[in-house]
Amino acid sequence: MSKIVRTPDDRFSNLIDYPFDPHYLEVEEGLSMHYVEEGPKDGPIVLLLHGEPSWSYLYRRMIPGLVEHNFRVIAPDLIGFGKSDKWVDKQAYSYQNHLDWLTTFIEQLDLNEITLFCQDWGGLLGLRLITVLGDRFSRVVASNTALPTGNIPMPDSFMQWREFSQHSPDFDIGKVLDMGTVQPLAEEVIAAYNAPFPSEEYKAGARIFPMLVPIHEEYKEAKNNQQAWEKLMQWEKPFLTIFGDEDRIMKGAEAVFQKLIPGAKNQKHQIVHAGHFIQEEKGEELADLITEFYKANTSKN
Repeated sequence: MSKIVRTPDDRFSNLIDYPFDPHYLEVEEGLSMHYVEEGPKDGPIVLLLHGEPSWSYLYRRMIPGLVEHNFRVIAPDLIGFGKSDKWVDKQAYSYQNHLDWLTTFIEQLDLNEITLFCQDWGGLLGLRLITVLGDRFSRVVASNTALPTGNIPMPDSFMQWREFSQHSPDFDIGKVLDMGTVQPLAEEVIAAYNAPFPSEEYKAGARIFPMLVPIHEEYKEAKNNQQAWEKLMQWEKPFLTIFGDEDRIMKGAEAVFQKLIPGAKNQKHQIVHAGHFIQEEKGEELADLITEFYKANTSKN
C-alpha cells in the first residue's frame, strides 16, 4: 500500500492574500481533499478547478469578486496538490483516479446547477466530468485548457515540459508558475506555490500529471476523451471560452471549443493579455466575466 502524506499546516501560515478557512472531505478511505468554500450557502455555485502544478491559491484573486456577486465559490485542491493529501507513489495517480476523486467530492457535497470554471488539467478533468455528471452542471467556462484525444500531435513546448517534469532534479513548482505568466511573480507568491511541496516526497502528483495527458490515440484515455467529445458536441448548455493570448501550449484550443460545442454559439468569448496561468494575472477580470456570463445565461423565472 502506497504511503499518503499531508503537507504540514505551518507551511501555509502567513500566505499572502489567502485568508480562506480550510475544509476537508474524504474522497477515498484515508484520503482527504482540501477545498476552499466562500460565499452564501444558498448562492449559485461556481466550481473552480485548477491544474498542473498549482492549487487553490491560484484562485485567490477570483474568489473575493465572485463572493461579492453572491456566488457560493468552491475551489478544491486536487489530490496530490495544495493542502490535499498526497500519494507518495506516482503510480497511485491516474486520469481515472482524479475523475473518481472529483466525482466523489461533487456527489458528497451534492453540488447542483454548477457553473464550472476550469483551466489546464482542471479542463481535462472538468470537461470529462460534465459528460458524466451532466445533470449537475449548468454552465461551463473553459480557460487555457483542452481535451486531447491523441490524434493531433502535441506542440514541442508541451513535449519539452513533459520531459522537464520527469527529469528536472529540483522541479521548482513556483518557478514553473512564474514561467507561465507574462508578468514576473513576486517572491512571496512563488513561495506560496512551493508551500505544498516541502520535499520531493510530496511532488509525485505534480511530477506525474504531464505523463497522464493522452498524447497518442492508443492511450486508453485518448479513447475515453474521444467519447467525451461526442457528448460535448451535443452540449447545448452555455459554454464560454476565456483564453490568455501568451500561452504557447494552449493557444488556439479555444477555436476548437467554439466550433464544435453547440453551447458556445453566440457567447461573448474573450482573449485577454495573459499567460497560461490566467487566474494569476486576470483574476478580478475573470470574476467579472464569469458573473456577466452567468447573468446572460440564467433564465429570469
